[in-house]
Amino acid sequence: MAIPSKVFCVILITLAVAGVMSEAGSIAVYWGQNGNEGSLADACATGNYKFVLVAFLPTFGNGQTPMINLAGHCDPYSNGCTGLSADVKSCQRRGVKVLLSIGGGAGSYYLTSSQDAKQVAGYLWNNFLGGSAASRPLGDAVLDGIDFDIEGGTNQHWNELARYLKSYGQVYLSAAPQCPYPDAWIGGALDTGLFDYVWVQFYNNPPCQYSSGDTSNLANAWEQWISIPTKEVFLGLPAAPEAAGSGYIPPDDLISKVLPIVKSSSKYGGIMLWSKYYDDLTGYSSKVKNHV
Repeated sequence: MAIPSKVFCVILITLAVAGVMSEAGSIAVYWGQNGNEGSLADACATGNYKFVLVAFLPTFGNGQTPMINLAGHCDPYSNGCTGLSADVKSCQRRGVKVLLSIGGGAGSYYLTSSQDAKQVAGYLWNNFLGGSAASRPLGDAVLDGIDFDIEGGTNQHWNELARYLKSYGQVYLSAAPQCPYPDAWIGGALDTGLFDYVWVQFYNNPPCQYSSGDTSNLANAWEQWISIPTKEVFLGLPAAPEAAGSGYIPPDDLISKVLPIVKSSSKYGGIMLWSKYYDDLTGYSSKVKNHV
């Protein structure tokens, strides 16, 4: 049976809109490692970010007392970070997902066993997510999930930590692997398919990043990363040349040369910026957000 012309036009328009929407990405940003970057609420109020990753919880596992480190923003040793509860809630009212990032480039963290992973998951659930603890480091706000920024320790038991966290229910999981595929630390855990978002660090790794107009290394690594079982993959970038040793992509190059490559994937989620402090210096997110 022939489709009426008006109906056919509506179908074409619907498909075109759906295609545009499927390419639309968002921006994630790390916040918490520079006291001069403004408040968490301020970060969300810019309207530039869909995800804010509170960094870091760099001490946990192996029987250690977990401890957050938010640079100059607050003093966790005096229970001085509970005031961030209002900021978290402000972000969430704006539709921004707030995740706690565990690990980081410097810290004391690793998991010694499945039981250790279970205990850490319980701590995270009760102190930052939907559980309850007598004294929660960030107050009574319920964060949306946990980000795995694992860059040291060992590569053992992260898959089990992910499974234990997901067993609690609605907990978003993200990860920030290095761009050489597969990542040496968290690569095995990503095979579980439990991670909702993966922001791959396409910086400080010259063999797989963009360089002076050459997109080939980045494109090859990107093709490998979109093969993993996750909902969305983000292109992780430094927000300023000073933010990383290498891998900075000028906004014009990102828009004209790199995004056309990565946005062709159905798993493309957007970009991740390190970090809010450097984004403040350059306005990177404001320059590219309408193109991401």
